[in-house]
Amino acid sequence: MILRRLTDAFRKQDWFTVLVETMIVVLGVFLGIQLGNWNEGQADMRRGSAYAQRLAIDIRTDIRDRSYLLAYYEAVNDSAERTAALLASGSPNPRELVVNAYRATEYANHQPTRSTWDEIVSSGDIGLLPPDFVEDGWGSYFTDVTANNAARNILASPYRQRVRRIIPHEIQRAIRENCGDKRDEIGNVTGFRADCNLDVPHKEWAAAAAALLSDPELLPDLRLHFSSISSARGDLTGSMYSLQQAIGVLERASTGTKRAPTE
Repeated sequence: MILRRLTDAFRKQDWFTVLVETMIVVLGVFLGIQLGNWNEGQADMRRGSAYAQRLAIDIRTDIRDRSYLLAYYEAVNDSAERTAALLASGSPNPRELVVNAYRATEYANHQPTRSTWDEIVSSGDIGLLPPDFVEDGWGSYFTDVTANNAARNILASPYRQRVRRIIPHEIQRAIRENCGDKRDEIGNVTGFRADCNLDVPHKEWAAAAAALLSDPELLPDLRLHFSSISSARGDLTGSMYSLQQAIGVLERASTGTKRAPTE
C-alpha cells in the first residue's frame, strides 16, 4: 500500500507526499529494528538469569559435596592424631595402631559441577552472565583444582608411602573392604565406617604394629603429613567461603539487586 502511494506520488511529482511516505517507511523500519533488538535483549536477560540460577544450584551442590570432603579430611586428621598418640605410648593396641596409621593415609577427590558452565562456554553466552561474576573471575572456579591438589599432596606424602610399604597387603585389603570409607546415599565420602569387622589374626596385627613402631622415620614423616592434611582442610574451607560469595553474586543478578558499593 505505502509503496503504491509512493510510486503514485513520484509520478505526480508530489514531493511532500513522497517525503511523508518515505518517513513513514523509515520510521517503520527503525521501530521494527528497535522492537527486534528489545525482544532479543529481553530474551538474553531471561537466558542470563536462568544461567545464573542454574550456576547457583551447581555451586550449592559443590559446597555440600566439599563439606562432606572436609568432614572426611577431619576424620583422616583424627586418625593421624590418634596414630601419633599411639606411637608415643609405651604399648599401643596393635589393631588400633595399624588401622589408624592406615586411615591417616587416605584421601578423596571432588570435581566442580561443570555441566551448566560448559554449556555457557560452548554457546558463547559468557557475556550474558552477571558482570560481577565475570569481572571477579568466578569462572576460574570451574577449572579449580583445590580438591585435587589436596589429594595429590597426600598421595605423594612420604608418610603414606612408608605406611603402605610396611603394612602387609592382606591387612590393607581387609581395612579397605571392611573398615574403609563411609559414603552417603549419592556416593559422597563423609568419613570412616564405625563397624570395623576385621577377621585378621592377632599375631598379624602384632607383627604389623611392631614393624610400624620399629621404623624411626615413621613419626617424623607423620609430623610432616599433618601439614598436608592441614593444607587440604584449609584450602577446602577457604574455597567454600569463596563459593558462598559467588552464590551471592548470582542471586543478586537473578533478582536484579545491585552489589553494595565497597568502602
